Amino acid sequence: MAAPGYGKQSAPEQLPRSANDFAHLPAREAYLASLIDHLPDGAAMDVKTLAVLQPHYGQMACRTALTRLSTAGHLRRVRERISSKDCRWVFRTYFSRTPRSDAWWTHFLTTGETSTPAAPDPPQERTLNRTSPVSAAYAALAGLGLADTRLALSAADCAALEPLAAEWFERGTSTTLFTAALTANLPPDIHSPVGFTRRRLIDKLPPDRAPLAHPRQARILECTACRTPCRPHALLGGLCRACQGAPPPPPPRSGGLSPAAVRAHAARIRQAMATSP
Repeated sequence: MAAPGYGKQSAPEQLPRSANDFAHLPAREAYLASLIDHLPDGAAMDVKTLAVLQPHYGQMACRTALTRLSTAGHLRRVRERISSKDCRWVFRTYFSRTPRSDAWWTHFLTTGETSTPAAPDPPQERTLNRTSPVSAAYAALAGLGLADTRLALSAADCAALEPLAAEWFERGTSTTLFTAALTANLPPDIHSPVGFTRRRLIDKLPPDRAPLAHPRQARILECTACRTPCRPHALLGGLCRACQGAPPPPPPRSGGLSPAAVRAHAARIRQAMATSP
């Protein structure tokens, strides 16, 4: 096992184990991937430990295999701060028997989330015959017509705008502030109260002032091969540009003279020297 906080970390939402989990990999990578898959979370999985755990491959072979497992979408290396109260960082390797795309790894490692929340029901599918207490957002929308008749909304209008209004209340807005913001400085005539209200709900959405109850852990992604810290978009298959074998970016052009200008300048110097006394 690695030191507490270090070592292997299993990625979430993996498919159940099967005999064909690593059939798409070469024999060496499949063998080591199966070995890593059966290690418990927190187990050391550096090249030295992997070379000791099995008799077939040495450290260099294990290093190459880990790089190929990264490009196949099975693992990523990260530096992770374990607490927002101190500066202690740990080094972890996230492993998934289910291969993942670069986009999945980037989203998971930067946000801690593995899927997006379900979209709200379309307005036409929402029931308008409410037998349960209405939400604060729906009630505030329904009360706009009482504050100013120019923003009188129907039940269908309130149901359609409820998700937008709910975002206001999730950000700490009270009913009083909501009504004041929506009804302030209204034009003399409003031909479409629902359209006007939708525009204001979007344009005047307050900032998110509520603190996070559980701040996300800070993570820095590393290149699997050379362990260089990288930004997520700079990694392809978990490898940095240099380890991918990509050519370095061209150096910026200097402000020097062009070859033609140099030759013309040299010709003038030679002519001046030939005609000088």
